[in-house]
Amino acid sequence: MSYLEQNDAAIFDLIRQEEIRQKDKIRLIASENYVSAAVMEATGSVLTNKYSEGYPGKRYYEGQQYIDQVEGLAIQRAKELFGAEHVNVQPYSGSPANLAVYLAFLQPGDTILGMALPHGGHLTHGAKVSISGKYFHAESYSLDPATGLLNYDAIREQALACRPKILIAGHSAYPRILDFAKFREIADACGALLLVDMAHFSGLVAGGAHPSPIPYADVVTTTTHKSLRGPRGAMILCRQEHAAAIDKAVFPGLQGGPHNNTTAAIAVALKEASTEGFRQYAAQIVKNARALAETLTARGFNLVTGGTENHLMLIDLTSKGITGKIAAKALDAAGIVLNYNSVPFDTRKPFDPSGIRLGSAAVTSRGFKEEQMVQTGKWIDAIVSAPENTGLQTEIKAAVRDLCAAFPAPGLEQLV
Repeated sequence: MSYLEQNDAAIFDLIRQEEIRQKDKIRLIASENYVSAAVMEATGSVLTNKYSEGYPGKRYYEGQQYIDQVEGLAIQRAKELFGAEHVNVQPYSGSPANLAVYLAFLQPGDTILGMALPHGGHLTHGAKVSISGKYFHAESYSLDPATGLLNYDAIREQALACRPKILIAGHSAYPRILDFAKFREIADACGALLLVDMAHFSGLVAGGAHPSPIPYADVVTTTTHKSLRGPRGAMILCRQEHAAAIDKAVFPGLQGGPHNNTTAAIAVALKEASTEGFRQYAAQIVKNARALAETLTARGFNLVTGGTENHLMLIDLTSKGITGKIAAKALDAAGIVLNYNSVPFDTRKPFDPSGIRLGSAAVTSRGFKEEQMVQTGKWIDAIVSAPENTGLQTEIKAAVRDLCAAFPAPGLEQLV
């Protein structure tokens, strides 16, 4: 980045510091990952200079000879990887992707039914502070208070009562595998379109470590970062009968020209996700999450649903006598990065909730295995047990840095 260093030393220095932070800390934020150097190169390429309103072969500007091929490769690779009939790779992120689905099939005031945000859903699944909860009549299903799990009979009963036009299956903080067949049955029973938001677990689906929603859903949305290990972007996968409505909703419905550099980086990430190495990576994500969950459970942590079947876990810290925010800040000071998070039936405010959320995708990209996850769990326990012990934080931060040095992060291997 010599040109950046010469022309804007302030931004160069901040990027450099962020590189060091990502290199030296254990990153357990469930929505983050490391991309390869190839993905970063595509993201920073000259494709950022090109404007391309429309779709391959149907653009509004000239000079698309290579852009059309780039987008075509991304689409074809996504179709092959996920077995989808149609794919749109242009959404700027996951939230606009979900909004495009609503625009394609709903009118303002129509009913949608998704998982409640405090119970593991996403803002765009109908939260009242989101446009999805302001422009549409949003109903929410919750976890069973007795089991902490989804109760599909209760969801079916609720769906038959409110008759949503779109039933949403997906989450941002639910550590279990969704039963897509049951969601399909519920959608059919109430006459709803089934939308699956697989943003968090699409990499696990691509790698064969998680069931695929494609055979069951009418439409599937996903981000391209998180477990898929691509750039910050999104895709919509759907049945061919919905292709025209989805494409029209993305452009011109919601946005102008796609970010072609991101499209190229998505194509690169999809090629990487089609390899045997990625399948091994996806399987290790699940193993690592389980190892960390078991380590924390053995030390008295209260895991929502009792464990995990995917890449993430949600922990209620109430029994530890500490809030999620205090724990997250103490852990960050010790070199372990995660986010504070509401838990089901939380009595605290979202900005100072009772829980923390952890994910294993990024550390697995570094090469962490079960042994390193067990050690990480021990460090988490030590910090949560003494959140004001700054000496302990300094000691563990140094140990974390040493551990991370033995597992170079993808794309950051050149940093010393």
